[in-house]
Amino acid sequence: MNETIKTILHRRAIRRFDARQIEEDSLQQILQAGLYAPSAGGRQGVIFAVCQDREVNERLGKIKRANSNPRMATATSYVSKEQPSIADDPKLINAFYDAPTVITMFAPKNFLFAAEDCAVAAENMMLAADSLGVGSCYIGQGWTAFADTYGQEILHKWEIRTDYYAVMQLLLGYPKADDNHPAAKPRKNDRVLRF
Repeated sequence: MNETIKTILHRRAIRRFDARQIEEDSLQQILQAGLYAPSAGGRQGVIFAVCQDREVNERLGKIKRANSNPRMATATSYVSKEQPSIADDPKLINAFYDAPTVITMFAPKNFLFAAEDCAVAAENMMLAADSLGVGSCYIGQGWTAFADTYGQEILHKWEIRTDYYAVMQLLLGYPKADDNHPAAKPRKNDRVLRF
C-alpha cells in the first residue's frame, strides 16, 4: 500500500490537544496542501485565517459553543466515545477543544461552491497534518464563532472582506501524549453501488 493511502486510512479527528504549538515548518506544509486543493473553476477563492493566539482562539471557541445547538448524543447515537465532541459532552465549553492553531476558512458569500471549496482544502490539510504527526479536526458552521460583538471585532481586525463568510474551522495541534490514536470504526456495508 502506498504512503498516501496509508495516511488516508490512518487519519482521524482529534479533539484532545497538547498545549504546545505546532512547528512552523509543519504549518507551512499544511497550508501549502490547502492552497493546492481543487477549487471550482480554479478560482482559488478560499481565504485561510491562521490564528495561534490562545486567548483569541479560546474566546471564539466559547462563542461558537454558545451559538451551537447540537442535538445531544444518546447511548446509541454519538459523535465519538474516544474523543467526545460538544454534542457528546455538554461540559465542553470550547468548540475548538483548546487546539493551539485554528484556521478559519472564509469563502465568497454568493459563490455556489464556496463550502465545497473549503471542504476539499480542509481534507488536503487534514491529510497533510496526519502525515506530519499533527492532529486535526474539521468544525463546520464557522460563522457561529463570530456571532457577537467580539467576533465582529476580530473579523474587522483580520480585515476579512465583507463579501466573505466563515465556512468552517480546522483545528490543528499535537494529540495529547497519553491518548491512543482513535480506532477506525468498522466500515458499513452496501455503500458502494456498481452497475
